[in-house]
Amino acid sequence: MREGNEKMNTGKETMALRNREHLFGARQARRVRGLARKAAVSAAAFVGSVAAVGLGVGVGLTAFEKTAEAQEIQITGPLAGAPAVRKLRLHREGRFEIAPSISFTLLDEYRRTLLPGLRLQYHFNDWFGLGLFGGYGLQYNTGLSEELQQKAVDDRACAKNSAQTACQLTAVNLTHRNGANLADDQLGRIQWIVAPQVTFVPFRGKLALFSALFVDTDVNIFLGAAIVGLQERAECGNKGQASCSDPKSFSLASRIVPAPTFGLGLNFYPTKFFGFGAEWRGLPFSWNTSGFDVSGGGPNKDFPDNKITGDDHQFHFNSMMTVNLTFRLPAGVKESE
Repeated sequence: MREGNEKMNTGKETMALRNREHLFGARQARRVRGLARKAAVSAAAFVGSVAAVGLGVGVGLTAFEKTAEAQEIQITGPLAGAPAVRKLRLHREGRFEIAPSISFTLLDEYRRTLLPGLRLQYHFNDWFGLGLFGGYGLQYNTGLSEELQQKAVDDRACAKNSAQTACQLTAVNLTHRNGANLADDQLGRIQWIVAPQVTFVPFRGKLALFSALFVDTDVNIFLGAAIVGLQERAECGNKGQASCSDPKSFSLASRIVPAPTFGLGLNFYPTKFFGFGAEWRGLPFSWNTSGFDVSGGGPNKDFPDNKITGDDHQFHFNSMMTVNLTFRLPAGVKESE
């Protein structure tokens, strides 16, 4: 009887265990099915998002293509081949220019130069012309020259006190004669300039003042070959010449120098006939602005040699500013289409 009861209890436990396993398996199955359902929904949502993005890109590309096609239609439409500006006033084309000017040199060491001058120019079209610039030099001393004249020449009075050490040490480089004047005896000067040149006009337009006053404007670039007339201290110290320490050796001699010239100008046209402008001009060449002995001796001729020769010419990037008034002939102005 007892054994029968034990067997019955064991059977019930086995049955309960099976029921638990069955319930656990059912739960796991439901969980797996739920996860699969969620994965399917997420995949569907992802595919939908991708499709929406693709549709948006396609619409965007279609719109871009339509816009591009519209732009192409504008380019090839009624305005195709039309000029950028209509009724443009051609202030230079086929006209002769007469431009009186005043120029002044920049960054001078000893003497500044004012050059009253004139520019004559003819323009074959509105962006290219040929011309000739010229000017005559008028000089005045810089502050350095005035100080040197006062302290090194006038105060020492070497013509009367030639035994002074300072006078003996500077005999080659500073004038010591009676009535000595640096500007007249040794300082270099530009006497005149003549420069044939070509002119290009890359930019043009209008300038406005307070949105009320408008003036036609252009920018020009020029390039040419200049001939420059100079006066410099005369050569001395060579065979057959006076010693450079001799007061009589201090005098000026003329010389002609070729040089490239180039620059940039800004021009204004308030009327059809009259205009004005300003330009910067470069004029590099070598010359002896001071009249000093600075080269010719030692290795590579880098040291003084007690002579005044071409070795004493030093390179200077000479430059000047010019202000001009411009008169154009014929008086009428052509216009573009």
